[in-house]
Amino acid sequence: AQFGYTVQQHEAGGRQWFIPVKGECFLSTVATCMLSMGHCCKVNESKLEAFQRGGRPGAQKVMIVITDGESHDSHQLMEVVNQSKKENITMYAIAVLGYYNRRGINPEAFLKEIKFIASDPDEEHFFKVTDESALKDIVDALGERIFSLIPLQGKGFGLQMAQAGFSSHVVNDGVLLGAVGAYDWNGAVLKETKRGKVVSPKSSYKDEFPEALKNHAAYLGYSVDAVTSSRGSQLYIAGAPRFNHTGKVIIFTLKNNGNLTILQALLGQQIGSYFGSGLLSMDIDGNGYTDFLLVAAPMYYNQGWERGRVYIYALSSEAFFTFHGVLEVPHHSQNSRLGSALAQIADMNGDGYKELVVGAPLEDHHQGAIYIFHSQNKMIGPYYKQVITGFSAGLLYFGQSLHGVLDVNGDGLVDLAVGALGAAVIIWSRGVVRIEAKMTFEPEKINIFNKNCQRGGKEVTCMSVVVLIPPHFLLVFDERRFSPWAVLDESFRQQPRTLLLHTGNQECERLVFSVQDITDYRWPIVVAVEAGLQSQVKGPVLDPDWPTTLRTELPFWNGCEEDTCTPDLVLHSHTDLLNVLTRKHATSSLCSHRKEPEEKMFVVETGRRKMIVFAELQNQGENAFRTSLDISTTPNLLFSSLLVKDQSDIQIECSTENRMASQRSCNISAPFMRSLSQVQNLGIFFVKDIILEADIWAVTKEGNQLVDITDYSIEEVIYVIYLIYISLFCIIITLALLKHKKCSKS
Repeated sequence: AQFGYTVQQHEAGGRQWFIPVKGECFLSTVATCMLSMGHCCKVNESKLEAFQRGGRPGAQKVMIVITDGESHDSHQLMEVVNQSKKENITMYAIAVLGYYNRRGINPEAFLKEIKFIASDPDEEHFFKVTDESALKDIVDALGERIFSLIPLQGKGFGLQMAQAGFSSHVVNDGVLLGAVGAYDWNGAVLKETKRGKVVSPKSSYKDEFPEALKNHAAYLGYSVDAVTSSRGSQLYIAGAPRFNHTGKVIIFTLKNNGNLTILQALLGQQIGSYFGSGLLSMDIDGNGYTDFLLVAAPMYYNQGWERGRVYIYALSSEAFFTFHGVLEVPHHSQNSRLGSALAQIADMNGDGYKELVVGAPLEDHHQGAIYIFHSQNKMIGPYYKQVITGFSAGLLYFGQSLHGVLDVNGDGLVDLAVGALGAAVIIWSRGVVRIEAKMTFEPEKINIFNKNCQRGGKEVTCMSVVVLIPPHFLLVFDERRFSPWAVLDESFRQQPRTLLLHTGNQECERLVFSVQDITDYRWPIVVAVEAGLQSQVKGPVLDPDWPTTLRTELPFWNGCEEDTCTPDLVLHSHTDLLNVLTRKHATSSLCSHRKEPEEKMFVVETGRRKMIVFAELQNQGENAFRTSLDISTTPNLLFSSLLVKDQSDIQIECSTENRMASQRSCNISAPFMRSLSQVQNLGIFFVKDIILEADIWAVTKEGNQLVDITDYSIEEVIYVIYLIYISLFCIIITLALLKHKKCSKS
């Protein structure tokens, strides 16, 4: 019942006495006084005190007199009693006989005086107890007598125990008041306007708060708020955290004639979570219309702890709320009771959206904490950006109340007031800085064909980068590579540097660097600028949602007119084996790969122990990157060497791809084969057995990722040598030249 919600202590005549005021009585006032020896509590003084503490003229007046002895100013007793009767004050008198019983004194005169004070009949208004400890035995009986004086509607209480003002919220035309004790503690919502109070009848709530659940004490009005829809209409919100033990929030309208219409109801999910005990409407973008409604369930039970939860509901253009998500504390938290307090604060990170602060006063063994959630892109972020605990200040229940409207220290930033046990803490805001860095390169791409300077005795490509510098920065080339591809000419400039910059000003610096001699031009060079502030303790802080590292890719120029190179590779090859038909007239036979396959007769003399393959590769198109010549043979051929026949400056490097050395991959002038270039090669193979097979093809693989070309194969050429006739002196074989496929013949 919260009897004595406010208590006043007084001292007079060497005795102390109290006046507790029952704040839940909406239509009645109760004053309590004690008559002690030598002192009388006058009715006028009690009445005046009661009116100052919320009493109203015309309300039912009750006075309770508790005393353990006769009054020494009994000559005033008649006046006091008569005055109380004129004021229609119901007098209850309680005689405590402990003093008389302990000393064996006859209490007859004392009881006569107390009965005279009590209103008639004495059987209903006079009580006596044997000693002080027995006072608690008459509490229930006294309460029933007092409540019987209050006019009731039907069989229950109306607004007599309303506790109007338990929660409040300023609306357009007045103040919305929560009355959790109204209608048998089901609760109600009242509105105080300039024209008086607006009270809705109990029947207005019957659809959402049925009579069958009246004993659950829903506590409607535990929290109240209001929202403004995009249509400009104002809707009222009220929480009932005990409804059906899971809680409920109603959205309604309340006319000044008392007509209350419930538009929507939001239901809690868990028994005992106290869903609806806290409400907060948020206009995060500041356009005057509500974006979200936050509903707290601070006793939400999760994994064995009352961690708490905050539900987010979005307000649609049709003025309808839809579930949008939840906010929770980290898993390591225990009985946090997140949502015990909610507050909207001004934009903290400069993105134009307001932020949210949520109190968790029982976190960290009741030391408490507050969680700050940022809004971004018209949404409330699901994860907290900052947590502030009461541990460092030695506080308890830090975060049980919040207020973030005033600029206390006058620095232009809104500060946050946080309530704790016996203390209020002011948290100053720090400015949030976003650092923007930019880089431009001269030229825009690395020209690998132009070696315009020397570094360390080698010809390299030199370039420059122009950096729009932040206050504290670090420039890094290829930060993930052990040996970077680019190096600053002045190495000391790669160390962290600090500059003094003013808001809105820009400062640029040109840095010269050189590109090292590399062979893989597929991937660009990554240049990174890492920005920061010199001090992390004083002054502003960096926006945690804003990048502090700028990475820019510096690509290589491929030497083609368009961004994509289109090579045209052509392969010609023949062997030194003699054709049977021309054996007597020729020393070799050329086999062009551009002709249709045809069978030819070759002779392999018994003394031959090696075979030579002549190959000519031409690039008749644009630059070809990572061109390779792949050679595959059967085990009866042993690869000996590959020689450049002409005076070409193209370099060739071959490597084996398996242990049997039957496959070779030869890099043709890595990393690229220039346009209109060609190379002639001699491939020498030692012959072990009679059956011979050799595959030769040229491809460009993977390399054209630089220029957006996938694996590119020119022409596959297969030499298959078939055994036809064996004699004592020579071997006659047929050579079939095929394109793009392998064949076998028995």
